[in-house]
Amino acid sequence: MIRKNPRGDQPIVHESAFVDPTAILCGRIVVHENVFIGPYAVIRADEVDEAGNMEPIIVGAHSNIQDGVVIHSKSGAAVTIGERTSIAHRAIVHGPCLVGPDVFIGFNSVLFNCTVGAGCVVRHNAVIDGCNLPPGFYVPSTQRIGPRTDLSAIPKVTSRASEFSEDVARTNNSLVQGYKRIQNEL
Repeated sequence: MIRKNPRGDQPIVHESAFVDPTAILCGRIVVHENVFIGPYAVIRADEVDEAGNMEPIIVGAHSNIQDGVVIHSKSGAAVTIGERTSIAHRAIVHGPCLVGPDVFIGFNSVLFNCTVGAGCVVRHNAVIDGCNLPPGFYVPSTQRIGPRTDLSAIPKVTSRASEFSEDVARTNNSLVQGYKRIQNEL
């Protein structure tokens, strides 16, 4: 379901993107080309700041927002998902938040008030809260990364982790094409 927010902002979805009929996109959202938005995802840009302003939620080209993902933002702050990025099942991205290109965010992970640099891999059930994670870092499952985390203790992404992330992105890009082809049958 694609709908306006109370301010009247309507999502802009590129014609090549696929949004599952059960997903909800509400408000000032920009979805670029060849994006997959899976079942029951919720992307909601409806809160404003004290002056009544709101930054958009942007989903970069060739990215995938998988089943049950929630993307929202506090007080109209920006959320940007970079190109070729995968946000896996039931993850939460709550802005303000900047997720770079070629990033993988694992199942049930939570991002809040943070920056995740290009090429990072955040595995399942991890939390990134109130910090800037530089490019190329690997966050193991169940880890919590915050403003006091010693980043020198966080490993760099291995080629195996990068290959996994790239494979997820490729698979979901193929799904866009398949679902677009049968879209009128759904």
